[in-house]
Parts: sequence; structure tokens; C-alpha cells
Amino acid sequence: MRGRLRVAVGMAAALSLASVMGTGVAHAQQAADFYKGRQLTMLIAATAGGGYDRWARLVSRHIVKHIPGTPTMINQNMGAAGGISGTAHIYTVLQKDGSAIGLITRDAPLAPIMSPNLARYDATKLNYLGSTTVETSVCIARPQASVKTLADLFQRELIVGDTGAGTGTYVFPRALNGLFNTKFKIISGFQNSPDVMLAIEKGEVDGICESLDSVTDKKPGWIEKKTFHAIIQGGAAPHPSLKGVPYVMDLAKNDEDRKALRFLYAGQGIGRPFVAPPGVPGERLKILRDAFAATMRDSDFLEEARKMRMRVEPVDWQALTNLVGELNATPREIVERVGKFMK
Repeated sequence: MRGRLRVAVGMAAALSLASVMGTGVAHAQQAADFYKGRQLTMLIAATAGGGYDRWARLVSRHIVKHIPGTPTMINQNMGAAGGISGTAHIYTVLQKDGSAIGLITRDAPLAPIMSPNLARYDATKLNYLGSTTVETSVCIARPQASVKTLADLFQRELIVGDTGAGTGTYVFPRALNGLFNTKFKIISGFQNSPDVMLAIEKGEVDGICESLDSVTDKKPGWIEKKTFHAIIQGGAAPHPSLKGVPYVMDLAKNDEDRKALRFLYAGQGIGRPFVAPPGVPGERLKILRDAFAATMRDSDFLEEARKMRMRVEPVDWQALTNLVGELNATPREIVERVGKFMK
């Protein structure tokens, strides 16, 4: 009797497991069928021509190969308000059925912490797919500028161009002025970093605080040939190609300064974050995350990135999600000290 009971229980368990597995396979197949021949959207929360735009279009060309059903991808730019508008659009307007993804700016996850009235979204509820790279910010000056070293920056003005509130070209020089009394003079009104670089070549401004990858991609000789002065660098750690360039953490005089700088430069660890809107069905979100991870290993993608002088140093979706969560737990006193310079 007991033997028959055990057999019956075992058969029931097996049938239950088979049912669950069958349901899972069916859901996965339905998710895959959703993408068959579909046109997907990549919303780029930045203007055309800059580093974010280049990363988004590079990923867009390759990620579709790793999504079942051979979908296509169109790209749309929405770069107002330093990426905040585009991020809010992804959060509230973009299709939540898995047919749309986006690239947001590295500082967009910080914006609701500091400017909740301006950044009307919850960065912790975005579905992160991953980031293509971590970032290093570098402030550079043209050879003719009177500022050639970090020490000079405390004595003389360095005129730098910025591409809008919320971007590193605006936030970093402004915050360093406020926290440590450097003498950046910030000139606004530029649409993107290539416009600032053109103004540098014309002598209209003296420099820029920008992503190292963006500078070396657009103007490789400026830093590599040392025709420009690299004044200071910032990020999770000093960049190996910038040996001898002062690291921003060296400015810290105490633990509070170090906490403030870690928060200020946290976006560099976020890098170039790709997201899906909140509410994407689980199986479709898994497809998108798996496709992004596969793209980061794709030999064609890696070769094209190499030719474009774009350094691939990916962060997976889980690490990115955790980092954004940690940033949202930053003590209020640190947010208040730094946040006023980031608005």
C-alpha cells in the first residue's frame, strides 16, 4: 500500500514539474514569438553625434542579432535637459511591452535624488540591461591656455564649454569650484561635445571636462600626443592611460570630502547604461538582458568598437541595478552638499 502511495505521489510530482516546465517553455516561446519580424525602438537620451549616440547606435546594430525572430531597430534621439527628458520619456511614455529600450546618461539615475521636481521618475524602477563601459572624466586644456597644471587651476581661470545641466561637462567643473575652489569658468550653450571641441580649436574656449573615451575617439591626438594638458581625472579609479595626471580623490582633505567625491563621480561607474521601461513582462525582459549580455561578447561588436576607438568594459544588469540602489541610499547630508552643484 505504501509502495503504491509513493509511486502515486512521485507520478503526481513529476506531472506537476512537467506542467511547470511546459508552462515555462510556452511562455518563453510566446516571448520569442513576440519579437518575430518586429520593429524595435532605441530611445537615446542624448543629442546626435556625441558619445552616447555612438554607443547606442553601435549596440543597436548588433543587439538585434541576439533577439529571437530577427527584429529590426530604429533609433530616436531625445537629448534635452542633460538626458533627464529622455529618461523620463522612457519611464513614462515608451512602450512597456518589450519593444523599446533606451540609453540614458550616466547621471540620469542621480537626478531624482537631487532634483525630484525636475526628474520625475524613479531610477530604481527602471529595468537595467547593463552598461557597455565604465567611464573616466578628464578635464583638458588647449596648449595656449594659461592653466597647464592642477596647481594653476587654483590661481587662474580655465574657460570650459558645457553641453547642458546634468552633463559631466557642466557638473564636474561646477562642483569642483564649489567644493575645492578651483577656477573653472563655464560657458554654456553648446549642443554636444563636438561643438565644444570645435570651439576649443577656434580658441573660443580653453577646454572641456569630458569622458576620456569621448575625447580620445573624437580627438585622439589631443591627449595621446600630449598636445593638450590633462589637468585632472575622476572616476572609480585612476585610468592607466593617464599616468601622472592628478586624481580627483587627491583633493579630499577628510572622509566627508571622499564621500562627496564618490557620490559626485558615481555616474562614471554607471557608464553608458541601457535600460528598458518599468513593467516589461518578465520573459521579454530576460530576452533583452540576455541579448545585451551576448552583444558584449559578440566578436563583430567588439571589433567594430575597437575600430571606433570605443573601449568595451561592460557592467551586467545586476551590478548596475545594485549600484543605482546604493546611490539612492546615500546619506542626505552628502546629497545636499554635492547636489546643489549638480542641478
